[in-house]
Amino acid sequence: MSRIELSIAVGNYDRIRPLVDGEVGIDGVDPVFMLLEPEEIFFRAFRHGDFDVCELSLSSFALRTARGDCPYVGLPVFPSRAFRHTAIYVRRDRVGRPEDLRGRRVGVPEYQLTANVWARALLADDHGVAAEDIVWVRGGLEQAGRVEKNPFVPPPGLRLEDAPAGRSLSALLAEGAIDGIIAPRAPSCFGQVPEVGWLYPDPTAAAADYFRRTGIFPIMHLLGLRRELAERHPFLPMALTKAFTAAKGRAMAWLADPSACKVSLPFIEERLLEARALMGEDYWSYGLPANRATLAAFLTRHHREGLSPRALAPEELFHPATHETFRI
Repeated sequence: MSRIELSIAVGNYDRIRPLVDGEVGIDGVDPVFMLLEPEEIFFRAFRHGDFDVCELSLSSFALRTARGDCPYVGLPVFPSRAFRHTAIYVRRDRVGRPEDLRGRRVGVPEYQLTANVWARALLADDHGVAAEDIVWVRGGLEQAGRVEKNPFVPPPGLRLEDAPAGRSLSALLAEGAIDGIIAPRAPSCFGQVPEVGWLYPDPTAAAADYFRRTGIFPIMHLLGLRRELAERHPFLPMALTKAFTAAKGRAMAWLADPSACKVSLPFIEERLLEARALMGEDYWSYGLPANRATLAAFLTRHHREGLSPRALAPEELFHPATHETFRI
């Protein structure tokens, strides 16, 4: 059987590098890797289906899957995970605690971004601040004119408006025209304008407490395979899942080697030990069984917010061949 050439668009992560460098191969596949920023990958994938395999926003993927028009089928590979206590930026001269966000104007690059869904869950579940309690201002973080890559109909009671023409969210927060921003990237005014800071003064401690209480390490992105390719080549879903899992294992072993620092940041060994003590050895797990509870929590919130038109079960996100794996 001849090998299949696949275009693969992903971020430039340590857990991807063994694949990009050829240290780990994909059975039956000649990959053509493109290391791109998530915003470009998601826009091109959901608008034009540009890639055979690509990293996808969990929120956008859930929305399109529930709607029945997603061009990709999911694989339980999670290239991006993050606690989103660092994703909420506020005017500290107006907002001293999460409850102060009621009635405030908060900017979002896109309302349905995965990071924003998780952040709104924090506000609602831990502080009783519902999405309907806030006026949401949608616009580009640094460049005006950003639009939702997957348009949706806001549910009744949600106050969602667009930023003024020609204005970025960062500029609006800096001048005080809005009271906060929720976004996966820090606005440029963070660290430059003294009044702008994190909502959680110690986001690391807040995230550790959240994990102890919930067991959730939020999933941001999953891997998508073009649906028509999965149907034409049934071996592909498991071959890709197997290869990406092996690459992540190589990266974790590399990170844990104390002989020389692999990342340009001190105290990596100590932080790794702390993460494992809190979250377990396989804290960045792939596969459906280990992540079922986290996915279920996200999908429940996603539907409750009106983003997905029906409640999805975690199994519906992934190709059936990847629901379990072989053992030796």
